[in-house]
Amino acid sequence: MTPPTPRIVSLLASGTEIVDALGLDGYLVGISHECDHPPHLLDRPRVSRPRFDPRGLSSGEIDAAVRRAMTEYGSVYEIDEPVLEDLDPDIIITQAVCEVCAVPTGGVREVLGARGIEAEIVSLDAHTIEDILASVAQVARAAGNAETSRSATVALRGRLDAVRDIVRGAERPRVLGIEWLDPPFAPGHWVPEMIDLAGGRNLIGEAGRPSREVRWEELEGLDPDALLIMPCGYGLEGARADADAHAERLRRVAPCAIAEGRAWVVDASSYFNRSGPRFVTGVEILGGLLHPDLLPAPASEHASVWATRR
Repeated sequence: MTPPTPRIVSLLASGTEIVDALGLDGYLVGISHECDHPPHLLDRPRVSRPRFDPRGLSSGEIDAAVRRAMTEYGSVYEIDEPVLEDLDPDIIITQAVCEVCAVPTGGVREVLGARGIEAEIVSLDAHTIEDILASVAQVARAAGNAETSRSATVALRGRLDAVRDIVRGAERPRVLGIEWLDPPFAPGHWVPEMIDLAGGRNLIGEAGRPSREVRWEELEGLDPDALLIMPCGYGLEGARADADAHAERLRRVAPCAIAEGRAWVVDASSYFNRSGPRFVTGVEILGGLLHPDLLPAPASEHASVWATRR
């Protein structure tokens, strides 16, 4: 007898991308408000929404709104409970990494208890590259398709190994990544590992640990060889606009990198912030930026040089 096909709701953008990478698209019945890839899955009902509209807000205003939502509600997002109940999921993909990045596991449990929904919660808790790859296998197991994860993870590891091998032995530029600008945040979790794999030497932020708030004064004097402007949740144009708004600060932090055309804005939302398979593309993007003599330049919609406008 063929086992029943589980109905999956993904409350996490990277979870939706993992479902796609595993070829489990037909199982997916609902997605989160933030899911924006791949295009062919975006017709699924949206099961979550933010508690404030971030459109038109500066990074400082978004930071303040996030802090208010956490104080007032304990979460930045809310679940559309009637929609979730109607979808009748067997599996709900959520996360335990960051309370302000996506619907946290605790909030999902509360809704399931209040609504009497019986579903397995698959909580992805990735803090490192190995954790991300393990998350792919975790989703496959929950869906009863454990064998599908092997080919997916082998392909991802192969691409990572290719970048690592190409940059091995090359001079490693000193890299400053900034994951938020108002206030500034040092990158954490898997991003320092991505910089290392791409042949850079990360200056601030610790692999496997949360991103942390820093003071601009801590960054001044670092004068890195390369500057990565990668605000969490921002696409390329949003990152550029935020960098322009903080140009004076950035000039003091990375004068040489900016002057030499080695300051870049990147599509952080797609390729750096998410604990999904597209982080591998992020490593390839970094490799092309840091070692243009060894690896292809990234596509213009993925990353571009940032120059200050005096």
